[in-house]
Amino acid sequence: MIRLRNSRRGLSTVVTTLIILVVAILLATVVCYFAINVVSTRVQEESLHVQFQHVWNNASATPGSAAYCQAALMVINTGGRDVVMNTIAVRGQACPWNQTGGTSQKFILYSMLSDPVTGDLSYVPNFNYTGGVNYMNIGSTQYNFTVANNNLILKSGDTMLMYVVNPDSVSVNDVGLTIGITVHSANAIYYIETNIQAVASS
Repeated sequence: MIRLRNSRRGLSTVVTTLIILVVAILLATVVCYFAINVVSTRVQEESLHVQFQHVWNNASATPGSAAYCQAALMVINTGGRDVVMNTIAVRGQACPWNQTGGTSQKFILYSMLSDPVTGDLSYVPNFNYTGGVNYMNIGSTQYNFTVANNNLILKSGDTMLMYVVNPDSVSVNDVGLTIGITVHSANAIYYIETNIQAVASS
């Protein structure tokens, strides 16, 4: 009886350390799961679908003219909120919204639509970069394009057609190569690839 009363037993150091480690791992897992859940929820609210991407190079045109090099794409806002597109980059180089001074003509044209376009985008040799409205037929429908001067806002459910005139780092020697086009918003980057196409001489 005396022997039982005087015996003292406790958890060993190894068992105590294991319990503390398990509790710490569980807490870290809960925190990581919460953070991932918050981030994924925010990303799911914004969703852009990019298609009809092209890059053309016209070796017969004068470098710097509106017909020399063009990139085109269609962006559809399939998410639940409006998106601000602050940068369009071709081959990793950000494209200016409107840089038409001197002999260099670099600008971005856009057309805002409420419904997606079914026809593909084509090369346009005669864009007007002085700020006027440009009209172009896609299939049997005519669309008007305007020169962008700042960040572009794409409302939820809407579609935007875009033409990038004279993106940097694209020359006639790149025809046939695969390059990337990225659309940057405040919360995400959307990346697509396409092959550089040559424009047939007229």
